[in-house]
Amino acid sequence: MQIKRKNIFKKYKWLKEKKRPFIISSDYDGLICASFLSHYLNWELVGYYDYNSIWLSKDAHKYKKKIIWVDLNILPKAGKSIGGQIVSIDQNIPPGFETSFNANIIANITSKDFKHKFPFSTLLLLMWLYNIQYKKNDIGKLLILHSDNSWMKIQKYQSNVNFWIDKLENYNWDVLFDGIDSIDYENKIDQFLYSKLIQMGAVSKFGKLSSKYLNIKSREGMLNPDWDGDIFLNLFHLYAEILGWTPPQLPSIYKRIEGKKFKLPLSHIKAIGLNKFLKDNKIFSYAITNPTNFSYTIFQSYYKND
Repeated sequence: MQIKRKNIFKKYKWLKEKKRPFIISSDYDGLICASFLSHYLNWELVGYYDYNSIWLSKDAHKYKKKIIWVDLNILPKAGKSIGGQIVSIDQNIPPGFETSFNANIIANITSKDFKHKFPFSTLLLLMWLYNIQYKKNDIGKLLILHSDNSWMKIQKYQSNVNFWIDKLENYNWDVLFDGIDSIDYENKIDQFLYSKLIQMGAVSKFGKLSSKYLNIKSREGMLNPDWDGDIFLNLFHLYAEILGWTPPQLPSIYKRIEGKKFKLPLSHIKAIGLNKFLKDNKIFSYAITNPTNFSYTIFQSYYKND
């Protein structure tokens, strides 16, 4: 069954609102989403979250119950999020996620269905949702599909990619994905994009995936808002130059809240029961990152996990 935009907007009316305050993951994926949302919806960037710490501006503190958490999964009922991680063990959806737009929740994908996990980035989910059609731009494509290493997933998991193309109605996926499964595209990634990001300091480690033809290791970068502000600005300017997206204003951070991140076997959570584990441990955010692992973060205070 296809996922239709009108049903998404009907269920999550806040997705049509302008000037919403939002917090992003503090990495490439979050930053390119920030540029998209700033340009198309005039949303206001108010902070960052890296699943260990939350960085807040004064506006984030003031409007914290109106914040949208982008490229993130947070559990408190007062929060709303946009993302693509698996959060369900069975068909049961924890109450905190009932108000959040999550691709896997919409498609009823649980921990039993990892072969059908949403394979694209949050950015591609947003581009589909707001029907922002890709206009042929080779450099722009590199920037867009680097998010969450989408281009490598398109190369390696074609069956699941087709599964989602069929589910997400009316989009020019064929134009956006044209030419990715090729040595030529990999050369462009290696010689232009990765070298550019390395020069900017926007990558910090190798990822788990490798490309199909040249065996290029994926590049990832978890950035720190305490000292990487120049990198944030350089990426925003790059998106503006190549994609034409209006850069968001960097929030003036006044407070950082430290959390504690943990990982447990998914079997442990199943034995206890997901809802009971979440409630007993006052979980702030979590994700089922692979068929065997459950990763979560706890904060002493931010929201009460009610």
